[in-house]
Amino acid sequence: MFLRKLFDAAVDSALPYGNIKKYLPEDRSGNLVVIGAGKAAASMAQALEDEWDGPISGVVVTRYLHGAPCKHIEVLEASHPVPDGEGEKVAKLILNLVTNLDENDTVICLLSGGGSALLSLPAPGIDFSEKQEINKALLKSGAAINEMNCVRKHLSAVKGGKLAQAAYPASVLTLAISDVPGDAADVIASGPTVADPTTRFDAINVLNKYDIPVSDNVTFWLESEASETPKAGDERLSKSRFEIISTPFVSLVAAQTLSESLGIPAYILGDTLEGESRDVALVHAAMASSAAKHDQPFPAPCVILSGGETTVTVRGNGRGGRNCEFLLSLYQALEKEPAIRGRIYALACDTDGIDGVEDNAGAELKPDFYVAAAEKKLSPEPYLTNNDSYGFFEALSGLIFTGPTRTNVNDFRAILILPE
Repeated sequence: MFLRKLFDAAVDSALPYGNIKKYLPEDRSGNLVVIGAGKAAASMAQALEDEWDGPISGVVVTRYLHGAPCKHIEVLEASHPVPDGEGEKVAKLILNLVTNLDENDTVICLLSGGGSALLSLPAPGIDFSEKQEINKALLKSGAAINEMNCVRKHLSAVKGGKLAQAAYPASVLTLAISDVPGDAADVIASGPTVADPTTRFDAINVLNKYDIPVSDNVTFWLESEASETPKAGDERLSKSRFEIISTPFVSLVAAQTLSESLGIPAYILGDTLEGESRDVALVHAAMASSAAKHDQPFPAPCVILSGGETTVTVRGNGRGGRNCEFLLSLYQALEKEPAIRGRIYALACDTDGIDGVEDNAGAELKPDFYVAAAEKKLSPEPYLTNNDSYGFFEALSGLIFTGPTRTNVNDFRAILILPE
């Protein structure tokens, strides 16, 4: 399928191979410690090993089934998006690895999306099980990724610059694959090696905004100065350098380039789109409808591309991530326009190969789905109400399965509008 080729091009451009070499230090003397966390941590470690010609060792943690064979760097696995005990153990191990280093040592930290959950060590006095419950509640609340990570940082012993603090006076080089809108270094994996612009009061406000209950221990911790994260100008962060090796926008450009090489103009709406998945879909539907009817804002044939990280406020008990929910809302909007829906195809997938907590990357929408849905008596409304976008597209054989891609530059959405 044409749109699947665009998605594959976007994913391929975000793989660490070919992207990591130019950021590595020329001076390779002294002791090197490699650490990392995220869905791409194993593939990043593998690429680093291939490019490094000196002694190398360390530990990285990735999501279960996202591992890759490494010769010298140990690859461990833990749970995502809700942390588990393995993530806590690895976080302790990594913190110990970088503690008590000296100024001649170098730490290379490999970060990617998912690192926040995978590198999970509660702050002193915070029970790990409560941190799990807070994380679950944030995931269901519809909170934006920067809001979730603000809370995570202030309840953590390693996030929000604390890992770099522990490594000081060693030099720290962080190589990151961005999965967040705006490529903010402090948001990627909750910024364990960079200064944190948010405060403990911001974290309290997020918890209050989404009515997330916490224990007296958490309240006491957040109200104490000890919970504050290191800020810009902190001496212990002075030897920490941060480089992004892959971004969502570069992946969208890769898809755009392929589309245009195949003769169909492609237009990027942006790589930072946020908001409720079903609402973002309505904006895309209106744009696709206008292009099909009026050749505005883009003349057909064309492809509309977008990235970013939408959210889903969970109200039902169905299955499905934000990409499938986006596509189901898009389906519902276009279903009302039979004159043009036969000329519109769409795909929405997460570039890590996992949509939310499901086993699919996302789904596709084809014109013949409307007929098939009518025959099966499938209506999108109850599926949206129950947050069961997975079930809807499963019934139409529209789910897309890629398995773990071992990278993560967030959501990828593509809509193809054909001429009349």
